[in-house]
This record gives sequence, C-alpha cells and structure tokens, in this order.
Amino acid sequence: QVQLVESGGGLVQAGGSLRLSCAASGRTFSSYAMGWFRQAPGKEREFVAAISWSGVSTYYRDSVKGRFTISRDNAKNTVYLQMNSLKPEDTAVYYCASGQSVVLVRVTPNYWGQGTQVTVSS
Repeated sequence: QVQLVESGGGLVQAGGSLRLSCAASGRTFSSYAMGWFRQAPGKEREFVAAISWSGVSTYYRDSVKGRFTISRDNAKNTVYLQMNSLKPEDTAVYYCASGQSVVLVRVTPNYWGQGTQVTVSS
C-alpha cells in the first residue's frame, strides 16, 4: 500500500508560481508512475500531469503545457508539480496519485492523496 501526502498549496496572485510536493510512503515508490489531478468547485476531477517511474516520460493536459512541470525524486519518495504563470482558472484542490504505468495513472490511479488547495486570485 502507498500513502500519499500533498503539500505546498496556498493563495497566489495571477502570474505567480507555486510548487506542490507529494511525499509517498513505502519502498516501492520508484516502481510507480505518478500523476497530479485537480478538482475545481462544481467540476469533476481532471488529469493535470503524469510522470513515468523513471521520470523519462511526462504528459500534461493541454491547458497547462508550458506552464507546469512534473518531476520526481525517487531517492526522496517525492513527486513535484512546479506551477508557473498561474491563472484564476487553475484554482482547485490538487491531488497526487500513483498508478501502475504512466498510461494507467491517468485513467485508473490506485492510490490518492488527500489534496492541497491552490487558489489563484485575479
């Protein structure tokens, strides 16, 4: 079993930056693909970014390409989401998740964190 704990959320002005972290428990972290998702009020949870177990492959939703960067440090059991040029529409609760592959984590994650709030003011 994998436990995931997100941190780094907060309130930021439009155009600003935040870096989210997701710390994972367990010795098998390096074998999992990881993903970030978000859920805005009144909307369904949506995929944001994913990274393969090695960090070689990354995927992003179109609306965050060029602004967000996902990365991981397997020695620290941590995955990151660097968010730059933030927009009010990025406001949401952000969740990290793990999955069996970089494809599967986007559609059927097997573990979720509790989420961290990101609020972008205009």
